[in-house]
Amino acid sequence: MAHPKRKISKTRRDKRRTHDKAVVPAIGVCSNCGSSVKLHTVCGECGYYRGKLAIEKQVTA
Repeated sequence: MAHPKRKISKTRRDKRRTHDKAVVPAIGVCSNCGSSVKLHTVCGECGYYRGKLAIEKQVTA
């Protein structure tokens, strides 16, 4: 197994890790029912995406 010849400095290590961070998902409002929805996904409540029916939802009584 290979071993490093030199110690990696803290600055170099941290530069590599700049993109390893948690990102808050973008949340919007469904145009059909008004519930909060993650952007670019079908609404889980009504099944609409960009004003059109994408998934037929089952009605439970």
